[in-house]
Amino acid sequence: MKTAHDPEQEQAAAAAAGGRRPGAALGLVTIGQAPRDDLRPDAEPLLPGVRLIEHGALDEEDFSGAAEAGTRSALAPEPGEAPLVSRLRDGRSVVLGHGAVVPRIERAVARAERDGAAATLVLCTGHFPSVRSARPLLYAEPLVQHAVAALVGEDPVGLVCPRDDQAGDVGERWARLLPGRVTAAGANPYAPRDEAVGLVAAAAGELVGAGARWLVLDCIGYTEEMRRAAARAAGRPVLLARSLAVRAAGEAVAAHG
Repeated sequence: MKTAHDPEQEQAAAAAAGGRRPGAALGLVTIGQAPRDDLRPDAEPLLPGVRLIEHGALDEEDFSGAAEAGTRSALAPEPGEAPLVSRLRDGRSVVLGHGAVVPRIERAVARAERDGAAATLVLCTGHFPSVRSARPLLYAEPLVQHAVAALVGEDPVGLVCPRDDQAGDVGERWARLLPGRVTAAGANPYAPRDEAVGLVAAAAGELVGAGARWLVLDCIGYTEEMRRAAARAAGRPVLLARSLAVRAAGEAVAAHG
């Protein structure tokens, strides 16, 4: 039996959901494999009332047994291509090339939309060409970069990225946007937990020693725990890519429902 329309009840439910329509869904597309159980504990408190739909660009890839070496080879960066790093479902990391991962991202976005995502966030701070989507598609890189630029002004900024061999590319991309001095250092967020926290703290200290007044943990793999460790080590404000991107994506869901 159809229930009577009750605007007051609907408004109360929306308020309890942080102003968003109950059941509104955000697609989270990692360039690795889903689910990202390292991400949900940080993302869910930022998105009250939003259902998260997770898909990974590599969900259909085989990393088991004898197939693993061939899979990793097929996904690897081309010579001269800046590497990307993401997480597999079992917690291991994988190094990727942009050319290999872009068509796989497009298929993962389609799956998220099929499952009801009102908008989808690509969970990587690397730079990607646009891929096809039927609904709003957001990229973490511009969301994070422009939020950071608005916050730091002309202050020097230190960037923590997953690998030392990414530091040059990461620094160049950020230097095109930020007016202040930019430095970068590597710290693997996908190392075992305690090791990763220590690596991030050490990189933060190194960047402050080089003059940074703000720090940015510029990978979706960095956690709130790592942010706190970096802040303790550096004594400087630390901005976290995953929380900046997820907060902005939540606004896109709210805007569409």
